Amino acid sequence: MPRGVRRLPRECVRRLESAELILHAGDFVGASVFEALGELAPVEAVAGNMDEAELLAVLPERRVVEVAGVRIGMVHVPGPSVGRGQRLSAAFPGCDAVVYGHTHVPEVSQGGDTWILNPGSPTERRSSPVHSMLVLEIVSREIRPELVTLSP
Repeated sequence: MPRGVRRLPRECVRRLESAELILHAGDFVGASVFEALGELAPVEAVAGNMDEAELLAVLPERRVVEVAGVRIGMVHVPGPSVGRGQRLSAAFPGCDAVVYGHTHVPEVSQGGDTWILNPGSPTERRSSPVHSMLVLEIVSREIRPELVTLSP
């Protein structure tokens, strides 16, 4: 969430309210946003380069979470776009997916057996044509990602 008066789109909030878990790939900016999301559903997160010192002190740069038998690596800054999928897969061995942030450009791709996922941003699209988020459904250890467009 950028600083200022921006709010999460209504559709984003609706989906988060029904989520079992929120994965956030960094740039909450303020601790109040982290706390507000935690009121909607449990949150697993990594620190982003725009996060205030309070968040940088408590959130890791990288982490792995296990959800319904699926291992998901998380990082904010994914590095250069060239070789990104291979690099992220190698950085999180044994993970079924890697979620990253920073670019604000959505990505839903598979590198071998590993999903490479970026939700984009529901509030700050930058070079992306739309505001977006990802919904991950996990059924029998199979990840089913859905990119949700929140605005044109």
